[in-house]
Amino acid sequence: MVPPAVLRLHEDDPLAVALRDLIAGDELGLQNVRAFQPIPRGHKAALRRIAAGEAVRKFGQVIGLASRDIQPGEHIHTHNLVFVPSQGGHLAEIQEKRQAFPTRQEDSPDTFMGILRPDGQAATRNYIGVLTSVNCSATTARLIADQFKGDQTLAAYPNVDGVVALTHKSGCAAGEEGPAINLLRRTLAGFARHPNFYALLIVGLGCEDNQHKRLFEEAGLEASERLKSFYIQELGGTRAAVRAGVEYIQSLLPMANEVVRQPLSVSRLKLGLQCGGSDGFSALTANPALGVASDILVKKGGTSILSETPEIYGAENILLSRAVNQSVGLRLLELLDWWQSYAAQHQETLDNNPAPGNKTGGITTILEKSLGAVAKGGRSALQAVYNYAEQVDKRGLVFMDTPGFDPVSVTGQVAGGANLVCFTTGRGSCFGCKPVPSLKLATNTPLYERMLDDMDLNCGQIADGRASLAEIGEQIYQLLVETASGRRTKSELLGYGEDEFAPWHFGATL
Repeated sequence: MVPPAVLRLHEDDPLAVALRDLIAGDELGLQNVRAFQPIPRGHKAALRRIAAGEAVRKFGQVIGLASRDIQPGEHIHTHNLVFVPSQGGHLAEIQEKRQAFPTRQEDSPDTFMGILRPDGQAATRNYIGVLTSVNCSATTARLIADQFKGDQTLAAYPNVDGVVALTHKSGCAAGEEGPAINLLRRTLAGFARHPNFYALLIVGLGCEDNQHKRLFEEAGLEASERLKSFYIQELGGTRAAVRAGVEYIQSLLPMANEVVRQPLSVSRLKLGLQCGGSDGFSALTANPALGVASDILVKKGGTSILSETPEIYGAENILLSRAVNQSVGLRLLELLDWWQSYAAQHQETLDNNPAPGNKTGGITTILEKSLGAVAKGGRSALQAVYNYAEQVDKRGLVFMDTPGFDPVSVTGQVAGGANLVCFTTGRGSCFGCKPVPSLKLATNTPLYERMLDDMDLNCGQIADGRASLAEIGEQIYQLLVETASGRRTKSELLGYGEDEFAPWHFGATL
């Protein structure tokens, strides 16, 4: 049987998505239309004449306006489709939803083999961390963690997943007050209390704006055997600080190794939903399949965190229709208004979000990209909206305000308590986020086969006709449980996750 050339996603769509590379003259198999010109896989083909100025729909949703007449069989992309800002009318679209849409599977696992911390939090990994309060202490932090690198260094401590140094480019020249330093403190505090760390050492220089005392006071942190901080200047310099840090971690390793896994309810899982390097297949395969897995987790009492505020722009009505109350919907709209103003201040628009790789993969406008991004949230009710790096304390599907830039977005999710991350990609993003395991989901089979060392699951089987959306969603959920129970992801095996720590920084550098 010859696989179809294109896929039409909604009866109102004047277009279909190419499932393979098309050449001029190829039959599309719909409405007696032939390809008018070469159309790459994942890109859009017109099924009828579209007049200049006409709204063009995909999934039944407007993704832009035709900038000129488009003929049947023509390639629809940046040369003939332009962005149009979304209009108002959102208040009428906020509808209260009291519970998640049910999923059909009842036999998915209800427990995972996790680590229960003394404070009641559930961990999926068991790291010791070295966190910097300022960029000036980054090298010292890395020198400390590097002493525990190598296959044999931690061989005597099999229950310790590693010693990780998380550094950043901020912490000073921002003033002791203000949104930039406060956001950094909230992010660092989220990592300091994250359950995937058995213990944490915070390393500072000593003279920075981000003083440890202030950080601890504002975050409600208390120094203890498992949370310690020091300044390089007070210890006598780099070598002395490295010695002190290594001695501290060596003293903790035997106790950290005593941690054992035990059955825990999947309701303790907090899943960060992420996409990067998206393509024309993201909205067809990996993102909605991840939405199925998210719905299963939510139904079992777990939490899914949707983020990347600029990448829901234009598709926010989908979330507004599932808000549990008006205040949740209005908060989401406030964030979108802020982002439009923020972009305008810097002579940008939110349509500048799609990257060259996104466009090469078939995505034309931010409106089209957002349709795929929102699909990661499945069909569950939206329970709450959080600020960046704010502690997520509600179960179900929630939203966290973050930029669309993946490392910054995931850093906020992890600071908020995510102990798992699922990352979909169509172009091949390489990513990890220590101390949290990150699963990579490929949207198409060629990518999966080309980057086997990076991809954990091939969601392209859906487009190939070899598996259903529900089947791949159930596979993702099963993989989530196995990963939470200790199974290593491809990014973990490759060593990703330290350099990807990227707190959101905005405001003036003084």
